[in-house]
Amino acid sequence: MRSQQALPPDNHVHTHWSWDTSDPSTMRRACERAVKLGLPAIAFTEHLDFTVWDPDDRATDEGLVERHASRHADIDVEGYFAELAEVRDRFKGLRIWSGVETGEPHLFRASVAAHLRAAPVDRVLGSLHSLAKDGRLYGVGHLLWEDADGTMRRYLGELVDMVETSDVFQVLAHVDFPRRYWPGGTHRYVEKTYEEEYRAVFRALASTGRAPRSTRPARSRRSTRCAGSTRRAARRSASAATPTSRPPSASTSPSPSTSWRRPVSGPAATSSTSGDAEPSGQVLHR
Repeated sequence: MRSQQALPPDNHVHTHWSWDTSDPSTMRRACERAVKLGLPAIAFTEHLDFTVWDPDDRATDEGLVERHASRHADIDVEGYFAELAEVRDRFKGLRIWSGVETGEPHLFRASVAAHLRAAPVDRVLGSLHSLAKDGRLYGVGHLLWEDADGTMRRYLGELVDMVETSDVFQVLAHVDFPRRYWPGGTHRYVEKTYEEEYRAVFRALASTGRAPRSTRPARSRRSTRCAGSTRRAARRSASAATPTSRPPSASTSPSPSTSWRRPVSGPAATSSTSGDAEPSGQVLHR
């Protein structure tokens, strides 16, 4: 009888502290689910998106003035860390990491840095959800309906730029994000069409000191997100970062996924690996 494969940590979980996640989605419910699934660790990476940006941000230099039809909201840092302390105390056998998912970090370097100085975390994800058009940031899903192929190629090209110009994040999340909103359904999305663009993204990761490593996500990955899995969460693959090295990685979907790990010879960073550990900001200054 084949032995059961150990499950990876879930390094990308949102709760009600993210602006797009419902109130019943609490850290406690996510931790209960993680324990039930047998996950060794979980990271609460809430959305860090900016609607007002710093004069020193690249978004300012490029003349961007707002996000189109924005519902984005700031993280309640005090509330977030208070709930984090509660679940760390309650679930002592589960490693619980703090984190953020930074949206377009290459455009908001100064704003991201200011937030992380005030509220350092264990896990920093980098994501591209929006693209610039006529002085505004538009959600990728909105742009796909105008030109799906052109938007996808532009998105992947922007990812290369983001990887090459921002070193604040450890994990490049959902490299195939636009497929979620593909016109006509995700089954119409042909990944092979963009193979060269994907390769360019992964080459960019490698050039910044990140090496490829393949993992197979847990079959029950889709049910890890608290308070009801959504289709978006189901397609997000686990970023199997080891807790001692906090490697940068890239996650793709569907399974099997590819994650990207910094070589062991790279700069070290400490990690919160116990329920009562305090958030560490050391990884933010590589």
